[in-house]
Amino acid sequence: MSDWTEADVPDQSGRIALVTGANSGIGWETARVLAAKGAKVLLGCRSAERGRAALQRIQALCPQADAALLEIDLTDLDSVREVAARVRREHSRLDLLINNAGVMATPEQRTAQGFEMQFGVNHLGHFALTGLLLPTLLAARGSRVVSVSSNGHRPGRIRFEDPNWESGYKPWAAYFQSKLANLLFTYELQRRLQAAGSTTAALAAHPGGSRTNLGHENPGGLLNTILYRSRPLIERFLLQSSAMGALPTLRAAVDPEARGGEYYGPDGFGEQTGHPVRVGSSRRSKDVEVARRLWGVSEELTGVAYTFTAN
Repeated sequence: MSDWTEADVPDQSGRIALVTGANSGIGWETARVLAAKGAKVLLGCRSAERGRAALQRIQALCPQADAALLEIDLTDLDSVREVAARVRREHSRLDLLINNAGVMATPEQRTAQGFEMQFGVNHLGHFALTGLLLPTLLAARGSRVVSVSSNGHRPGRIRFEDPNWESGYKPWAAYFQSKLANLLFTYELQRRLQAAGSTTAALAAHPGGSRTNLGHENPGGLLNTILYRSRPLIERFLLQSSAMGALPTLRAAVDPEARGGEYYGPDGFGEQTGHPVRVGSSRRSKDVEVARRLWGVSEELTGVAYTFTAN
């Protein structure tokens, strides 16, 4: 289907969705559309204040929306565990998990457990959340896990010798690593789900170039400074709206024709703008041995071991 839009999102009544990073940008747009289509949406937000504002905006646009705020701090695995336990306690199943929250090219920072911030939030936090919620996802036939990656995965590589950048920190290289990790995780999760005979599917998406708050507060480094100062020009000619940027995520999440292991992005030049279609990813993202090794490292670092059985 060409020119897929939010009008193509089928009715989501009776489904439950959790969207991380739902207070702004493509996360908020994703939550808005799912709520408007009838899903019960849990807005996963780090800031309670911004989360409440995001929830109020959705309710103002969609008075019938069934949405709720879920405070989650992906920089702290204790918070991830608490939230996952709450979701499992309050919901017998989960139909959609949208791993959307992320940070980009930040100055060197550490999570509560000491992980490099981008690897910790973009990959490890979501790896832990997905694993802890997997039994609840498996309880919903045809459920999906959608992880948001980026074209930045292409130059990325996993620094197994130092994934947390204890030395020689480079903001963009750390970001590229985290986005590659998102795809390696998605493809390996799909292989494991398929091997277990599950109807749950893992897919990935990227928004292309979208007008969001990502990176606004972190102009550190020469390249970041150039991009930050050039942002008005970039936004005018190379970026699309957050609503358009959310479409690949939405298509991966709800298109009946989408299948596990697929990757969606914009159909325009360089996959920067346009309508969502199935796209390719780098050879490195499809390396099975690297994916398995990353899975093992992720389980070790997070302390989360996946169980492929329903609640």
